[in-house]
Amino acid sequence: MITYSYEILPKARAELLNAWEWYEDRQEGLGNKFRNKIYQKIKQIVQTPERYPERKKSFREAKIDVFPYLLIYKIAGNKSIIVIVSIFHTSRSPRKKYTS
Repeated sequence: MITYSYEILPKARAELLNAWEWYEDRQEGLGNKFRNKIYQKIKQIVQTPERYPERKKSFREAKIDVFPYLLIYKIAGNKSIIVIVSIFHTSRSPRKKYTS
């Protein structure tokens, strides 16, 4: 059985921080709830990364519960690292999902 680790790319880290700040500005504690949902989804992905089907260019998408976000990721070539590429708000243009 493969044990997976994960890496969050700088773009995704920035998206997470921006979303956290936006939610926290709206209601104290909501940013933390958002962040917790993100990390719960990452934990699920690390346990079973092939759970979500491949989309464009080997990217996979996982819907975040309660919040209008997708977690965009890839399984690295060596199959033991999950690379979190984007934390994508679903109201943004779909063409921007897989760009750096």
